[in-house]
Order: sequence, then structure tokens, then C-alpha cells
Amino acid sequence: MRVFSATDVGQKRTANQDYVFQSASPLGNLPNLFVVADGMGGHNAGDFASAHAVRTLVEEVRKDQEYNPVKIIRHAIESANTEILAQAQQHEEYKGMGTTLVAATVVGHYVYVANVGDSRLYLVDDKIRQVTRDHSLVQEMVRMGEIREDEAKNHPDKNIITRALGAERTVDIDFFDMKLELGSIIVMCSDGLSNMVEDCVIEEIVKDDTVSLEERGRKLLYEANRNGGKDNIAVILVEPFMNEVEKC
Repeated sequence: MRVFSATDVGQKRTANQDYVFQSASPLGNLPNLFVVADGMGGHNAGDFASAHAVRTLVEEVRKDQEYNPVKIIRHAIESANTEILAQAQQHEEYKGMGTTLVAATVVGHYVYVANVGDSRLYLVDDKIRQVTRDHSLVQEMVRMGEIREDEAKNHPDKNIITRALGAERTVDIDFFDMKLELGSIIVMCSDGLSNMVEDCVIEEIVKDDTVSLEERGRKLLYEANRNGGKDNIAVILVEPFMNEVEKC
């Protein structure tokens, strides 16, 4: 398995509220784990929310005695949600904070995915496919047929999300599973990448096997910044059927 992960503050923000975690080796009863979180909240609440949620999730996965990957990830996300709410109640400076989260584990020839919010997971093989569904106001409008997909890209409400960790006492999580083929690459990212770089460009960069996985990941960050870098950028690339691991 080959992995690359990185975050970038972007061109407009002074703080980085994106957080990534990657482990290509076993974590608890999961064979591997990859997570992207995009925090929200004033001052340092957003960066605390994303980092604390992921650290809580990782610790919960590590000690979970369950063997079903979906159940393990569900339990961990629910615990992270409870912890973010508790921290917000205990500390005035964290009031109203929250975070998106997309998590994935590769088990054999399948990837199991969970998401809350608008951070994404794509699968790139013969084409690029967005596996996760954005929990955002604008994407709900697209699904309802109220606006077209091309109108969503520059809609003034595109940054309003409809689900997040820390928003409610119970968290509504979407789960997906996809079969992986030889040559499949998993792309996980915050909206700082997906809003700045078209899917077709992400596909073109990720498919360029003349350069290393790290070079492809860094080119994605570069493209997001070149196109304006309006938000923090997070990316994880996973090539499941390789033996080498590259870390930022």
C-alpha cells in the first residue's frame, strides 16, 4: 500500500482548520485507517474541533473490540461527536464549533467509507467517481432539482453544510463500500480542494503514473492554490495494492 497525505493553509486563511490522519498499518481491529476533517468555528475552535475529533476517533478505533469495520467506524464517529459537544459545553471559546469528517479503511479488495459533511472521497480507476455525498445546502438543492450542478459551483450558499460533528446530540453518518481494482486510487479531500479543482483535473493529475504518488498529491495542492486557494486544503491519496508508503 502506498499513501500520501498533507494539508495546506491555502492563500486566504491564516489558520489551518483541516486535519488528516493516515495509518497504513493496523489500528485496533482495522487493517488501516484514513481520515480527513475540516473544522469550523471562530478563533481556534475550528482547528481544535477537527484535530480533537480525529484524535478521539483514532483512540476509539484503537480500543474497540468489534471486528466489523462499519461498526468500528460508527462507534468511533459517534464518540467523537459526543466529545466535541462536551468540549463546546465546557469551554466558552469552543461554543458552536464543529467539523466535517470522512473516514475510510481498506479491507481486502473493498474500501469502507463513512462521511459527515462535505469532505469527500473519490475513487479513481478507469474514471473518477465521487463515492461520498456532500451534506451541504447547495447539494441538497441539486438533488431536489432546484438548481443545476453547474449552478452549485458558484452558489453563494455553497459553504453551508447540513451535517457536522458537534452540531447535534446524535450524528447522522453515511456509509459506503466500493470494490477496488488493481490500479485503483482513493482520493480523500476537504472542500478546499474539491471547490478549487474540477473533478476532471483531479482525475488527470491522479492518473499520471509517470510521477510518484507524493508528486501527484503535491500537484493537487498546487492546483488548488493556483486557482485561488480560498480555503484550507487537505488531501490523502491511497494506492491500496502497493508496498511502499510515502508520508508528508
